[in-house]
Amino acid sequence: MPEIILDCQGLPCPQPVLTSKRRIEESAPEALRVLVDNEPARENVSRFLTSQGYVVQAEPFEGGFAIVGRRTAGTPAPDTEWTRPLPDKAETRVTVFITAETIGQGDDDLGGRLMLNFLSTLPELGNDLWRLVLVNGGVRLAVEGHPCLEKLQRLEAAGISILVCGTCLEHYGLLNKRRAGQTTNMLDVVTSLQLASKVIHV
Repeated sequence: MPEIILDCQGLPCPQPVLTSKRRIEESAPEALRVLVDNEPARENVSRFLTSQGYVVQAEPFEGGFAIVGRRTAGTPAPDTEWTRPLPDKAETRVTVFITAETIGQGDDDLGGRLMLNFLSTLPELGNDLWRLVLVNGGVRLAVEGHPCLEKLQRLEAAGISILVCGTCLEHYGLLNKRRAGQTTNMLDVVTSLQLASKVIHV
């Protein structure tokens, strides 16, 4: 089967990933070239194709990137958190959904201290803690210079998955300042909430 080309330039998040997902489900191409016009889409599509068993390479072109995914003979079936069965009911997977850099309303200085304390206390959840998802103002926690960055880096070093909304980073002009977690898209956010056995919304 010849290489399939998907022109996803100009599509908002998570449409480039969803378009790639639909084409893979429809025809399972051996080679796929996805054209995107921004860095978050490049990262998100690359990570998605990798999760589907493709060997991925991003090639710059005028105005954006071409993400080329190829399957080779003998490529094993993907084994990722997205392709594994849902966990047994006895297993607890907690996703923490953070939408702001402060906790509560009334005093932002107090809210910032509360967030720092909250992140410091999350390790008390032990093995139940699975993932942090940062969206909107919450992405600021993962950028250089933020007082909470060290707490996130410690959680990540301990094996906790941290997903940071790429659209949000780009909106705030912080895409190149992320120092913790992976840039993500809304499909990953929704899937993280679906696969969790419990969601803590901050």
